[in-house]
Amino acid sequence: MGGGFAGRSARQHPDLTPPSDTVLGGVVLALLAVDGVISAVVGALLLPSYIGPIPLPVSALAAGALNAALVWAAMQWTDSMRVAGLPLWTWLATVVAMTFGGPGGDVIFAGRGLMAYGSLIFIAAGALPPAAMLRLDPRLNP
Repeated sequence: MGGGFAGRSARQHPDLTPPSDTVLGGVVLALLAVDGVISAVVGALLLPSYIGPIPLPVSALAAGALNAALVWAAMQWTDSMRVAGLPLWTWLATVVAMTFGGPGGDVIFAGRGLMAYGSLIFIAAGALPPAAMLRLDPRLNP
């Protein structure tokens, strides 16, 4: 696979590997879990976006891409797939909590037509990419 530069040996780059400090790893995983909550709140509030008269749930697709990135980042800090799925679990718990009505009967996931299925679209598009990433991880399928 290529010999690199002529006359130079291949070197390792220890600065490209995450540190093995468990305290720092725990802090990073906790921050990624908080990012999952923020992703759910922002994505749900931007879900009823329209282009002209047509509803277009772009934030559902953006939430799927962001959640996949969060899970990928968590996979870099832990060897456990259960722990790597922490951003996804916090995202799902936040979406479930937002499906219930708030004070005064306020609901986040409501609408007519396509937006009546907004919560299902949001959950499917936001959870399937990171779940597939966890399922297809090469550490699980050698």
